[in-house]
Amino acid sequence: MKVVRIRIEGDEIAYGVAEADGIALYRGTPFVAWEPTETVIPFEEAHLLSPVFPTKVVCVGRNYVEHAEELGNEVPDEPVIFIKPSTSVIGPGAPIVLPSDSSEVHHEAELAVVVGKVSHRVAAEDAAAHIFGYTAGNDVTARDLQRKDGQWARAKGFDSFCPLGPAIETELDPAGLRVSCEVNGELRQEGSTYDMVFGVAEIFAFVTRVMTLLPGDVILTGTPSGVGPIRPGDRVEVTIERIGTLANPVVAGS
Repeated sequence: MKVVRIRIEGDEIAYGVAEADGIALYRGTPFVAWEPTETVIPFEEAHLLSPVFPTKVVCVGRNYVEHAEELGNEVPDEPVIFIKPSTSVIGPGAPIVLPSDSSEVHHEAELAVVVGKVSHRVAAEDAAAHIFGYTAGNDVTARDLQRKDGQWARAKGFDSFCPLGPAIETELDPAGLRVSCEVNGELRQEGSTYDMVFGVAEIFAFVTRVMTLLPGDVILTGTPSGVGPIRPGDRVEVTIERIGTLANPVVAGS
């Protein structure tokens, strides 16, 4: 089941499920209580938003060996985590805004885990029962500021630096999924979740030992090698096998 979040009739926001003939609208949210309606919105009339609006996005750095090596970093012996603010989240088609503070902003294609229930100190073997589904994410990063600051809050936290979407796939085995990124049709990144240093269940257990995750929160699981710069006028497409393609234009900010 592919769950989406859309804007309808002005500013009204609703959840739905992508079906063959359009998006079937639901009342409520999939994290509390929801029920189907008889309304189906044609795909061409639906304005997709980020499939969730999390309280926090927890990210894992250096979780692919070749990516760690391309940036000159050692492979960690436990997950390296950091947080992107909720205000960095945007949906499909929304612009990635490049801040004037940085001259080197990179794309990072990632599998995103969507939390389904309140999760605290969850064992790895129980993680699947706490996961609602998976979507695509782009951990946009101001690489020059990351090097300069020595920590990652500013480099990762600008508004629009966390595109998510287009849908949450609820019936998915996260092992062995192809993860790729194209910029203007040129393939930049290509990898498999088989190559992750720490798998989804292990990451979930580690994060929930540190902090409580709430329904709709997101974990980004790291990026394959091939990260590179994006510039105004570019179109960035992150594709996760069996989930879909998350596409965003790039514009200059102030």
